Amino acid sequence: MLNPSSDSRIVKSVGIRINSRLPAGRDFSVKMSSAQVESLQLVPTVAPPKDLGIPIMVNGCTGKMGRAVLEAAMAAGLNPVPVVLGGPDDSGKILDFGGKQIEVHGPSDRESVLSSAFSDYPNLIVVDYTLPAAVNDNAALYCKVGVPFVMGTTGGDRELLYKTVADSNVYAVISPQMGKQVVAFLAAMEIMAKQFPDAFSGYNLQVMESHQASKVDISGTAKAVITCFEDLGASFERDQIQLIRDPRMQIEMVGVPEEHLNGHAFHMYHLTSPDGSVSFEFQHNVCGRSIYAEGTVDAVLFLAKKVKSNSDKRIYDMIDVLREGNMR
Repeated sequence: MLNPSSDSRIVKSVGIRINSRLPAGRDFSVKMSSAQVESLQLVPTVAPPKDLGIPIMVNGCTGKMGRAVLEAAMAAGLNPVPVVLGGPDDSGKILDFGGKQIEVHGPSDRESVLSSAFSDYPNLIVVDYTLPAAVNDNAALYCKVGVPFVMGTTGGDRELLYKTVADSNVYAVISPQMGKQVVAFLAAMEIMAKQFPDAFSGYNLQVMESHQASKVDISGTAKAVITCFEDLGASFERDQIQLIRDPRMQIEMVGVPEEHLNGHAFHMYHLTSPDGSVSFEFQHNVCGRSIYAEGTVDAVLFLAKKVKSNSDKRIYDMIDVLREGNMR
């Protein structure tokens, strides 16, 4: 079993690591109660953010990732609309984000709510951080209504997702990874795979990924990096991915700080030559959610520009956002 904390001594090794941690002491918790408004206290800013005039609907904002995106969006000057879509358990809740009240609507009236919001806010951009099982139904709804969206939720049938968007001609940013620096690393991997195919022919690949226990699917980023290594000639079966979701193993074996057990993304890729004399390690570890929230805001700003300019291309990913070069 791949053990990133071991001190194995191999003849030759290369390590690449990307680490991101939130400052200690930040609390994004929302007190849940059916009898009162739920409140999220935003981190105070030195000066009020400039109003960019871009309305945003973050579906799934009752979850930790959605809340982080709303915080980053408001700090950047984006305007949350007063309604969002959520699951049946969240329907009817009133959320308070920095003085802005937002009502959560469940599946029964989601189409009428979204259509009405898009009519009231013609420049609306939807952000989706819901559940893997909801990806395709949600995308079909956004495309039916015609609203541009950023799909940050992983999982679902990705081939169907892209087909649904392509057939609708709706603008969308679709990416399994919203962290800009991690996306840059992935882009570098794709370039290497294209320019040096089979460079790692015969090498054995081991992959370990650790996320908070609430993440039920395999990391989309891990899948993308594995594809690059396969194009480079490495041998790997997808069912060999080591998914670490047990908190004790995450602390003791992976090295996740205890305070980030509920919000982290650790990825480790280990390549070994056929004779075992050469080893390569690639690793990117993220604590917290700010890296994804900030990247999502950049994706919203990017998509708003593409819609305004009536760009011919309709489907984008985070590499397109990076190449634009206008990130904050």
